[in-house]
Amino acid sequence: MTPLARARCRLQAHPLALDAAIAAVVLVCMLAGSFVDPHGKQGVSWSLRTPDPLSLLLMTLGAAALVFRRSAPMRVLVVTGTVALVECLTGDPRAPVAMGAVVALYTVASTTDRPTTLRAGLITMTVLTAAAMLAGELPWYAQENLAIFAWTGIGATAGDAVRSRRAVVQAIRERAERAERTREEEARRRVAEERLRIARDLHDVVAHHIALVNVQAGVAAHVMDKRPDQAKEALAHVREASRSALNELRATVGLLRQSDDPEAPTEPAPGLARLDELADTFRNAGLHIEVARADHGTELPAAVDLAAYRVIQEALTNVRKHAGPDAKAEVSVVRVGPHIEVTVLDDGTGEHTGPHDGGGHGLLGMRERVTALRGTLTTGPRYGGGFRVHAILPVENRTAAPGESA
Repeated sequence: MTPLARARCRLQAHPLALDAAIAAVVLVCMLAGSFVDPHGKQGVSWSLRTPDPLSLLLMTLGAAALVFRRSAPMRVLVVTGTVALVECLTGDPRAPVAMGAVVALYTVASTTDRPTTLRAGLITMTVLTAAAMLAGELPWYAQENLAIFAWTGIGATAGDAVRSRRAVVQAIRERAERAERTREEEARRRVAEERLRIARDLHDVVAHHIALVNVQAGVAAHVMDKRPDQAKEALAHVREASRSALNELRATVGLLRQSDDPEAPTEPAPGLARLDELADTFRNAGLHIEVARADHGTELPAAVDLAAYRVIQEALTNVRKHAGPDAKAEVSVVRVGPHIEVTVLDDGTGEHTGPHDGGGHGLLGMRERVTALRGTLTTGPRYGGGFRVHAILPVENRTAAPGESA
């Protein structure tokens, strides 16, 4: 930091000392001006003169009042204006006593609003100029009288300009801070959305594959002694399901390790094109599934395709976990106008008649996926037993606005 900057910071930390220094400078200027006669004598342009004692007293009083200009600007303006008025009426009209009033008027203009500045400036200029022209010793058109009008106007204008510039700088600083807060909030919102999306994907992957692994492991343990061939087949399904789970987890977690924007995936995201493969994995786990499709030829956006696949995957996982060992499931995918409708039904008769009994996040994750795409999801028990999951997704993908899904 330069010496000038250090001195400026020190003065700003002690405003009363700064005002005292300004008052001393103003007093020196007024005293210097009071000893100079601008008209001069014997043909010279200027000469020295002895100021009136009353003028010296008034200049001292006006300068002393400026020490408090920051704490009480209007009162200081009244004091300095009164001192200048007394000088115009009784003292030497050529003494620069009005300089204190000019500095006080500048302070009022720089610390208050524009209407206050206009009122104070007009009153000060009018009273001092009229007093000097009408009651002073000099002719009304003397330059000293016009100088009072000019300097008071300059003081008010300069103070208003400083106040306006300070307001503009403050507004720019506030806009910058507001923009920074907005960027931080947007970044936090995007991070929260990304965390939610990853949590949904992890839940879908883990719940689906681990449920299959659990079922097949139970089958293998049950038939290990009596039917070793069937146990080997079940263990093969366990190995395949675990390999699929590890691959999907590796792909999802790999996105978290990217320091910059993630690269394009090496394989497409799952969609309805892999519905038969998904159904086969559940059939291998012992679940009876019937699939009916009436959407052939429909090209879905990637987000809609993935959401439909995840809804079916999660619904079938819940059927396998909660509907009982003899439950049957029906999956239908139908194109109805501008929407694609996905329905998963089961006739479960187990102890848990709905996925909500487990207290997990399956239904919540499905609802968030569907709502984010401006779709609707309805879930609930069926009349006569079982559970129903019905999702309606728009074929034209229009992502919901931030906070709308909430």
